Amino acid sequence: MNMQPQATSRVTPPPPPSSIEDMRLPLPMMRDILLKTMFRKNVSMVSEVSEAICLPRQVTQELIDMARDQRLLEATGTLNANNGNEMGYQLTDAGKARALDALSQSEYFGAMPVPLAVYREQVKRQSIRNIMISRQQLTDAMGHLVLPPDLLSNLGPAVSSGRSILMYGPPGNGKSSISNGIRDAMGDKIYIPRAVEYSGQVITVYDPIVHSKAEVEIDDPNSLRRRRTFDTRYVRCDRPTVITGGELTLDMLDLVYNPTARTYQAPLQFKSSGGIFIVDDLGRQSEPPQKLVNRWIVPLEEGKDILALQSGEKFEVPFDTLVIFSTNYHPNEIFDQAALRRIFFKIKIDGPSQENFLKIFALVARKKEMPLDESALIHLLQNKYPTINNVYANYQPVFLIDQMIAICEFEGIPYQMSPELIDRAWANMFVKDEKIVK
Repeated sequence: MNMQPQATSRVTPPPPPSSIEDMRLPLPMMRDILLKTMFRKNVSMVSEVSEAICLPRQVTQELIDMARDQRLLEATGTLNANNGNEMGYQLTDAGKARALDALSQSEYFGAMPVPLAVYREQVKRQSIRNIMISRQQLTDAMGHLVLPPDLLSNLGPAVSSGRSILMYGPPGNGKSSISNGIRDAMGDKIYIPRAVEYSGQVITVYDPIVHSKAEVEIDDPNSLRRRRTFDTRYVRCDRPTVITGGELTLDMLDLVYNPTARTYQAPLQFKSSGGIFIVDDLGRQSEPPQKLVNRWIVPLEEGKDILALQSGEKFEVPFDTLVIFSTNYHPNEIFDQAALRRIFFKIKIDGPSQENFLKIFALVARKKEMPLDESALIHLLQNKYPTINNVYANYQPVFLIDQMIAICEFEGIPYQMSPELIDRAWANMFVKDEKIVK
């Protein structure tokens, strides 16, 4: 088991609501979600309803009592022995009609949403900027990488600041791997809302594809310290990481409206709140890099983003994300100086020195069970690399060794390297610059 030390932060869990007033949601909205959930999930016991709408029992009971007063729910009149002698409830004819009418307006049911204003408070409690990462923690997270000695000195302050980072340099030198290492260094947990509410609209946030749900902590009855409970409208998760590449477009940063369900889905940067948003291969998107970065200027500077509803109404949401831009271009080729000022840290990721190249080559060979051969390495360094001006890249050892392995397997010989195999592998790493006669 990997017991690497990880980043430290003090994340306070969102407290569960203790009453309807604590919810800070419109009463008709809460009532309708209750009715829709009971109708769609066919639940009748308070404990079942409580779990379905992710609220404490006492708050769920308050909502049920309110719906009963409006003659939308009625007690079944029987106690269920399998549920601790709980009283069951069912929708009246008026309640079914109300549920169907509410479903025609919005298909959303289940977890009660968290008001956006309440979620803002939780964002502050678990801000990415509260994280403290030491040199040792960052080193441990990137222990599988051979990096220049000064790189961690530049990366550490950038990561701990929670501000934006631009990593640039020639392709194939581990910018993506470094981004993933930064992600791995953040080992604490935060709380992601299943859905948030703004102006009566529901925006779903928790996404199992993006968010990694943490294991459930179980109370130890023998322990003097009980596990702190939290608002179950949130899901306890690892700090999220959203990675996009050439497919990123500006409309992916807007709310997504589902006209059938009549609900919204949070955009990528909202889902990454409290975590990392990686824009890989910047410059390969259909949108110009300058245009993409312009979209981030307000969020990066002010810690808030502007989203818009279908109605055109615009509103502010918290922007608490470490944004990492990664590009193979020189920054001056794709940004103006105003845009570059908005990106807090600029870190060049160069290819390895010959010494580090050999270290990487040896590590990869050992991992892939390829025996090293001195004559093959001398041939590689003295005859092959001078043809490309001795420019080394981190991806090359893996590429060359994989090529030699493929040749050995095809020829039916033990894994080995030789000058001849180096030549055959090298021929596949580059394409000869020649004119094709059509």
